[in-house]
Amino acid sequence: MSGTAPTPASAAADWTTGHEALLYEACSACGQRSYFRRGFCPRCGASPVAVHVSQRKGTVYAVTIVARAPTPEWQALAPYPLLLVDLDAGPRVMAHGTAGLAIGDRVQIGFLRLGGQLIPRAEPISQEDEEASP
Repeated sequence: MSGTAPTPASAAADWTTGHEALLYEACSACGQRSYFRRGFCPRCGASPVAVHVSQRKGTVYAVTIVARAPTPEWQALAPYPLLLVDLDAGPRVMAHGTAGLAIGDRVQIGFLRLGGQLIPRAEPISQEDEEASP
């Protein structure tokens, strides 16, 4: 379900810092798993929490279509889907998606480099790929 906790030096090494990784926090007190890292549990307030690397697979929870993009780089891709994905590890993340994704679809989160930034991007997982992976 999840990778091992990174070393303290790599604890912030995720897509927001240019590394192809999705990190989340897990509370040892109540078990809450959160994508947005705070350094404490948003459910029970316990601190510290452990940082883990997600394996990037999940299920589409919600989909919306962005027709008016925020920057010229994104406008070239518009209209494009913006998704909420429930990762198998537990947290929910926002990601850009490929056309045609729907609620309930299984996806793999990869990354797209656009305008000098790394952006999470969800692509569908085929049934064969789903069954073949551990």
